[in-house]
Amino acid sequence: MSFLDDFRSLDRNNIGAWPNTVKTTFTVLVLVVILFFGWWFHISNQQDNLTSLASQEDQLKQQFIKEQARAVNLDALKKQLSEMQDMLRQMLRQLPSKTEMPELLVDISQTALSAGLQTDLFQPEPESVKEFYAEKPIKLKMIGTYNQFGTFISGVASLPRVVILTMHNVSLKPLPAAAGSKGPSDLLQLEGTVRTYRYLEEDESSSKDHVEVSKGGK
Repeated sequence: MSFLDDFRSLDRNNIGAWPNTVKTTFTVLVLVVILFFGWWFHISNQQDNLTSLASQEDQLKQQFIKEQARAVNLDALKKQLSEMQDMLRQMLRQLPSKTEMPELLVDISQTALSAGLQTDLFQPEPESVKEFYAEKPIKLKMIGTYNQFGTFISGVASLPRVVILTMHNVSLKPLPAAAGSKGPSDLLQLEGTVRTYRYLEEDESSSKDHVEVSKGGK
């Protein structure tokens, strides 16, 4: 009798009477099924976790390589930063000094008058000290033609020292024509705040650094 015939003649209600070959085969099949489902529910999840960890490992390796490259170039970057700061200081040295600022403000005001502008307000405000320079706000209210404003800007640009004027909250609007005038007015009104800049003296920079260090130590 073959194994297949033995299997067909099995009594499902009397497993103990099965032939040894059938019992062994059945036991092996049960173990295979148990192992398969054990792998499916447990080992499969472990493999997913392993794949995720491997991906994280690759990302960390890439991050480590980048950080290592930065660390290797850190001294060179510090040197480059120092050179850029020195270059910036040299450029700022072309700005007016503290002692030249009062004269500069007079020159700007006189340039506006020479251009034919009507200056209703020219009010310097307290300066603000930054890391490498100081800025001086000036409240302005001027009236003139488009060409006069152009002449004023050209005149400021031709002053002996490098003068930088930046505009903040400035409005430029046409004025209504005067009563009885036949045509539109060509006058413009400029109103707002401009800022001019000067470089910091060595003692001012040292004092500012000392104040910042003192604040950081509190």
